[in-house]
Amino acid sequence: MASFDLSGKVAVVTGSSRGIGRAIAEALAGQGARVVVSSRKQDACEAVAAEINQRHRDTRAIAIAASIAARDDLVRLTEQTIAQWGRIDILVCNAASNPYYGPMSGISDDQFRKILENNVIANHWLVQLAAPGMVERGEGSIIIISSIGGLQASTTIGAYNVSKAADFQLARNLAAELGPDGVRVNCIAPGLIRTDFAKALWDDPKIAANIERATPLRRIGDPADIAGGAVFLASPASRYMTGQVLVIDGGATIMSPAF
Repeated sequence: MASFDLSGKVAVVTGSSRGIGRAIAEALAGQGARVVVSSRKQDACEAVAAEINQRHRDTRAIAIAASIAARDDLVRLTEQTIAQWGRIDILVCNAASNPYYGPMSGISDDQFRKILENNVIANHWLVQLAAPGMVERGEGSIIIISSIGGLQASTTIGAYNVSKAADFQLARNLAAELGPDGVRVNCIAPGLIRTDFAKALWDDPKIAANIERATPLRRIGDPADIAGGAVFLASPASRYMTGQVLVIDGGATIMSPAF
């Protein structure tokens, strides 16, 4: 459909050598976008870009490694993208970290700081770098991959959830600031997805069974389940949507744990 056509657009997707980020990069390329595959390791990025290009039989993806923990890396990511493809129309802030599982009473300052820096401040940096070109052209879409954890409490990933709740507000503030210039900013809040990042939460059969039983669709999500939402938010189909959180969780957040 034309509403979802991304031909001529350039998208940067962080954390896209695997998991949700990779699924998003592949889906955006499938709708015609030129995609920058980015994660910490260049060889992993190149492998994904090569697969995308082979599938579409043209140069639809390039690989630029960058660590979200290093602002200089993100500057280089932005500059190299613009140097090679002239612009950034779509920014997907997907990369994140969670170095700690357990109650917040046991988290170290360094661990908490790393979560906030990588999951919130790095997104802020990326927007600062990519948004000026969007503002100049009068259009653009910024997508922050948050989590339903930002809507819930947790005794094991509380600090991570704090960072994801902050991402919701980051998107709202940026939407208010950038909206007059035609730039949209939204979040996607996935439920539990079968990725290496979340393996500690779904790898235990008993935990997985409990999660599936409490989810109306009776399954844990796959990365491809999130990709369609990203295509929607990146495309003209969502042209009147900004500052919002798109929850994609199989219905998990509508259920009461008491019934």
